[in-house]
Formats: sequence, C-alpha cells, structure tokens
Amino acid sequence: MARTGPHLDRRRFLFTSGAAIAGSGLAGPLIPGQRPGGLPAASAAEPVAAPRPAPKRAAPYGRTTLETTAQLPGGAAVGSGGYRRLVSGPGRPLVVRGELAAPRSGREDRRTALVCFVQFTDLHVVDVQSPLRTEYLRARTASSWRPQEALSVAGAVSLVEQVNALGGGPHTGRPPAFVISTGDNVDNNSSIELEWFLTAMSGGRIVPNTGDPRFYEGVQNSGLPLYWHPDDALRDNDKKLGMPRIPGFLEAAIRPVTSPGLRIPWYSTVGNHDDLPGGCWAPDDPELTEFAIGSRKLYAVPGSGPAALAQALRTGDDPKSGVLKGILSSYAPKARTIAADERRKPFTPHEYLAAHLDPRYTGAGPAGHGYTEDHLDGDRMYYSFPVAEGVIGISLDTTYRSGHYEGSLDTGQLLWLERTLAAHSSRYHDADGRPVRNTAADDARILVFSHHNSPTMRRRPDAARSEEPRHDGEELVALLSRFPNVVAWVNGHSHINKITPHAHATANRSFWEINTASHIDYPHHARMVELVDNHDGTLSLFTTLIESSAPHRGDVSDLSAVGLASLYRELSYNAPGVTEGLAGTPADGNTELLLPHA
Repeated sequence: MARTGPHLDRRRFLFTSGAAIAGSGLAGPLIPGQRPGGLPAASAAEPVAAPRPAPKRAAPYGRTTLETTAQLPGGAAVGSGGYRRLVSGPGRPLVVRGELAAPRSGREDRRTALVCFVQFTDLHVVDVQSPLRTEYLRARTASSWRPQEALSVAGAVSLVEQVNALGGGPHTGRPPAFVISTGDNVDNNSSIELEWFLTAMSGGRIVPNTGDPRFYEGVQNSGLPLYWHPDDALRDNDKKLGMPRIPGFLEAAIRPVTSPGLRIPWYSTVGNHDDLPGGCWAPDDPELTEFAIGSRKLYAVPGSGPAALAQALRTGDDPKSGVLKGILSSYAPKARTIAADERRKPFTPHEYLAAHLDPRYTGAGPAGHGYTEDHLDGDRMYYSFPVAEGVIGISLDTTYRSGHYEGSLDTGQLLWLERTLAAHSSRYHDADGRPVRNTAADDARILVFSHHNSPTMRRRPDAARSEEPRHDGEELVALLSRFPNVVAWVNGHSHINKITPHAHATANRSFWEINTASHIDYPHHARMVELVDNHDGTLSLFTTLIESSAPHRGDVSDLSAVGLASLYRELSYNAPGVTEGLAGTPADGNTELLLPHA
C-alpha cells in the first residue's frame, strides 16, 4: 500500500487470473502473443518486476475489474453469434508498462500517492425517440443502431452508484478526488438529454421519455423487422439472432429513475455529440431544429438515401447536413406521426455552459463543473482546474462547431494551452527545442483531458471559426512533449480502450495517452487513475477499469432500475455487429504506466 501524501484485432494473452504481467516494456518476454515491432524492446540491463497478484483491499469497497469482470460464458468472444447471458469472470490482469521508464524494484514501498480520479467518457445519454436520429442506417450497418440504447439513463445512474461505492483506489488507498466526463455526454445535442445527463451526475429524478408521456414512440415498436422488438412476438432480425423477448421492456425503459448523484466533485469536457446534432450535423440549422421538435419521425428510408448518407458519414464529406435534410424532405410523407416535444431542441454552446452553471445541477460541485460565468463570454469550453496539491488538470474543446465528428484545436486555444503549460513548468522547451527556464512558474504535474484522441484530430476548415487555422493531434502531441511536467493526456471518442506511449528522444519529455471505451457500447467501462511518485526518478500512473454497480447477471424479468442497468450491459455484449476489439488488450486496461520524473 502506498503512503498517502501531498485497430481492433484483439491480441490474446496467456495469463493466470489476478496475476500481473510485468516487465520493462511490452516487447519483453513476459507477454506472449505480442505483435512484433511498434513498441521498443526492453534493455537486458533493465530490471524486470516479477509477476504479482492483484492488490487486496479491505471490504467494503466497490469492485473493479481487477477482482472480476463481466464476460460471456466460457470466456467466449463477443460477436461470435447467438444471445448469451453474462456471468462474472476472473479479473483482468495488471500489466506493468515500461516503454517510457524502467520499473525499479522496491517502488511499492517507496511510492507516495499524488491523486486518484475517475474518467467517464462517451456516456451518450440518449433520447431514443428523437426525430433527428438516423436509426434507419441500420439497413446498411448493424451497429448503426444499438438494442440497448433505450436504457442509457439507467446505465449512467448505475455507473454513478459504482463510483460512490469505490472507496480507496486499489493501489494507493486514496479515494477518488473527482470524476471527469470527457465528452459525448449526450447523443443528439438535445436539451432534454442535457438535463438528464446533468441530473444523473448531480442527483435527482429523471423521466427518460419524450413526446407522449403515456408510451414509447421509437423504432422498437414500429413493426419493422429491422429493429429488435422486445415486447412483442414479431420475428425481427435480432430475434432471429437470439435476442430475447422481454414483455414490459419499453414501458420500464421510460419509467422514472432517481440518481443519487456523485458524492465527489465532477468536471465536464465537451464532445462532438454535445456540440452538434447527431455529433456531426451543422448547428443552428432551422430546418433540423424544426424536425427535431416536430411530430414526424422516419423509421425506415427505402432506396439510395441511407447509402448516400452513410457514404457522407464514412468519408467525412461535407455538407453532411444537406444530405440529411434531403432525406428528411424526400421521405417526409413516409414519416410516422409522433407527439411533438420542444424539449428535443438542439442546444447551443452558450446554453450548454449556462446549464452547467445552473445551481440545480451543482451537486457535489464545483459550481459550473469547470466552467465559470467568464466562459459565457465567447462561449469558451476549455479551462484549467486544481486537481490536488502539485497537480493541475486542463480540459480542452476539440470540437468543430460548424459540423464534423472529427476534432482539432483552434489557434487561440492552442496558444492558451501553451501559456497554461508554461505557467506550471519551471523547465520546458521552446518550439525549436531550446531549453527554457521559467523561475516564475508554479511547478505542477499536468493532466490533459479532451474528448478526441490524437488519431481522430485532423485539420479541416471550420466555418464557425474560420478566422483561425486548425491544429491536429500530431501538433498537440508535439506541444505537450515540450513540457516535461505533462504526465498524461486522457480522452475518449474512439469507444476503444487504448493506451499509447508518446516517447521522446529526451526521456523526460515523454507522456502517456489514455483512451477509454464508451459506456454505451461494449464493454461498458469507465477508468480509475492513480498517480504516484515512486521516489526513484519515476512516476507511475495506475489505470483500473471499472464497470457499473449493476450485477453481471440479472433476471431478464427484473425490470427495476437495477435490472435495466444489468440488461443495458448484457444487451451491449450481444448487440449485432459488436466487435471484441473495443475492450482493448490487457495492456490497454489495468496497468501501471511508468514515466521519468521530470
């Protein structure tokens, strides 16, 4: 125990349940199945930590995936066919990663805890009855619509409950100081979804229903075999694959849910689904707004419309909103009548900020959850905040406000970031690599948070901020590597667990990028991070995946809030089109990430 103080191919590893896979680098011999190349091999002179059991903790505590994790029976891979109930499987191993610094023996007895926090990402709290949704794209790709989507509120509340039960971190014993949700907090940029998200995080009663208050009006009772119909005997495409019939499911899905709210402070980072309708359509479009709040919903689109829209989404062609509006206009006569609802109106960046500042959603604080009244001037969505003594956090806005699912930074924000990094770095390097001394700096370890990860940040024009050029992930990595105090960049967007070392020729300019999977898709993970000083010239970041508090295996007839949260997870493991690779490798999950002490 530490002293408490100031893409998708899954690599298969052979391991014993609960044992650490340890070594000074992933290319080391202790990890069979490692693909050749990519990561640097460990030097023979580097010390290698021996395998050790997962840490033991005194009850009561909330379980993490070190102890147990949900799995299909027999450890079968997801997507391998049929519907199977979940079971509790062995915990995921602890992998020691030494690509950036070699692990030194005895560090367990020397280390001091600096901070512990939890990352949520890509919650996608969703109004499944919204007319702006494009479920009909499922005719082209099975994963374009998820059978579990109607239960996103119950799932988010169950994740909040799990964090409240966590107690101390498994490696330091220090309780989490805060939660940060790194974007795509909602799905449709809808005002009612934002209300549900803020209430789930801060506490209160949520009615996950829009339109007619008496019943559900989405695709799951449309009579179309394209979608899973849990309540009736329709032999839909999903039931042919084994999805169960669950009478009462849709009625239960729109019943009120009460969230206890997080008992620790939480912070919010913006994602493309928070900033843009559908995560990619143009904002402030009166035609799309009218359709969103109106009384017509398309459940199916025949002909070439879905193909054209899918092509625009896949290639990033613009304007995508024009393709969508063409579909809505052309097939309006085939749309079904539903109850209109003004609460489905897309919100603006200003309204997003104002909602976070609303005292109704302060919860455990801080007021605004990272945003202040000053952010309303210019609708700025980036900020820095104190994490712990000697540690600061920086939350970025990586969205394209004119409409695109990819990310980047504008020049103004990039310059602000550089100034903020310098203010907390007594030693760093300028853009030409020359050392800089800053005696006025308030030295601190730096954690950077954003929605997009480095591969999904690409330069393209942003009509909403056309006066400034954009900056991609490669440029952001280059900037962060100039500042040795940067420890990690924590993000989401990809819906995949992936941890990447960003090594530099000057060792102390290296840092880790920690990308965490979505909580709407398999494997339904969030992540706890513990930062420690090993007092041997290295720091360690312990990353531990966590699941919601819902039982791995519930009763399909249990339609309580807890039962629905269990179903939410189980349905995601069985969703048509799901891929095993979203969970990442063991080296992307429960890890110790070493890096040099600057």
